[in-house]
Amino acid sequence: MAKTDDSKNYKVIAENRRARYDYAIEDDLECGIVLSGSEVKSLRVGQSNIADSYASVEDGELWLTNAYIAPYKQAMFPHEERARRKLLVSRRELARLWNATQRQGMTLVPLVMYFNHKGRVKLKIAVAKGKQKQDKRATEAKRDWGRQKARLLRHGE
Repeated sequence: MAKTDDSKNYKVIAENRRARYDYAIEDDLECGIVLSGSEVKSLRVGQSNIADSYASVEDGELWLTNAYIAPYKQAMFPHEERARRKLLVSRRELARLWNATQRQGMTLVPLVMYFNHKGRVKLKIAVAKGKQKQDKRATEAKRDWGRQKARLLRHGE
């Protein structure tokens, strides 16, 4: 019996679209996240934002900082909106991420938060290097040329 590929079967909760513009992505990694019940319920409603957040390795653990999860109105025990949340990765991956962040200019940027096919919240983080202004202009020029090329091919000119 053939295995089915369930890696594409997920529901996006929050996406950091600006990350690919501001950073040169070198590698990405899927990790779990430790959440309380009201946080998960709030995420199911779809109220979150990871645009201003970042991940860091501190005291041998990986933490997500400044991610916003809206308070859940029906919760008996509400959660803090911008609390630090622990990310779950293997020891080998944690060591690799720690080494990457110790290099000059490398940072851990969250790309997308989603429910996987089992209904668990996952976070895709990227090891990235900040782009300079000229690199951003080059990215814009490449994107604009791609649009113009597609327009020319479509109209047959």
